[in-house]
Amino acid sequence: MPSSYFTSIEEREKIFCTELVKYGVEYEKAVIAAKIIASGQGDEHLSPSEIEIVKDACKKWSEQNQRLKRLKAVVNQI
Repeated sequence: MPSSYFTSIEEREKIFCTELVKYGVEYEKAVIAAKIIASGQGDEHLSPSEIEIVKDACKKWSEQNQRLKRLKAVVNQI
């Protein structure tokens, strides 16, 4: 039975890009990072600049995601 949860690489790129931009990653960097992440390639297949782009984008996403969680926690306490 085929899985109804299969997503194509293009769909994953869109999802990753949307999430990255939503959390403050600039669009151009988000597009590049999303393509790399969605491809599933290991670091050994990426250039140092590609690795740096992904690290920067993911760091920004993580920082903003944590910030949003903290803000929501404060608001819920009020």
